[in-house]
Amino acid sequence: MTAGDRKKRDLIEEILSRELTMFLSVPSAQRSPCQEHPEGFKLHRRAQFSCWSEETLESYLHDLERARENGTNLMTQKYARMDDLIPPLSSNPVIDTIVGYKCSWQRTMMRNYPGILRGGRPLTSAEDSEFMTSFETYLKGELETYSDATLELLVRDILAKHAQGISMAEEIYTFLVRDLGYASLEEAEKASLGTGE
Repeated sequence: MTAGDRKKRDLIEEILSRELTMFLSVPSAQRSPCQEHPEGFKLHRRAQFSCWSEETLESYLHDLERARENGTNLMTQKYARMDDLIPPLSSNPVIDTIVGYKCSWQRTMMRNYPGILRGGRPLTSAEDSEFMTSFETYLKGELETYSDATLELLVRDILAKHAQGISMAEEIYTFLVRDLGYASLEEAEKASLGTGE
């Protein structure tokens, strides 16, 4: 592992520590299954952050530090926005750009790996229901908690990946299936459909 890899790993772990503290203190009528399984929460968040640049990670860690200093729980805000309980937190147009790319990548994942994605969130906000929040609504709620600086850096990361023909969604799910012991998305897909060798 290079020094750069170690720094990125340490940044991610620091972010996860701060996010988890916020997540576990989100007020709710009943604790969510994710709150009962913090390691699962950390795995999925680690997968997401694994494809961010070091600069974007540093900016988001600064967001978390500033929120803590101000007594703000970004996780509470995210879930409140997802449920439309509070007004929008940000009107930065970059949010729509990020959502556009990430929804496009997610749509491709759903088409190419239906077994892996089975049981996941529906894609668009038009599919929101009282029982399930869509990928799009969840993503918008989260992005609105980011500072403008973090949003600008994240969209830069996304545009760079797009220019290289790289899908962040594919990177995230590759990270997750490897944690489960699969060598590739294709191997995990075969196993999920019961067609593996």
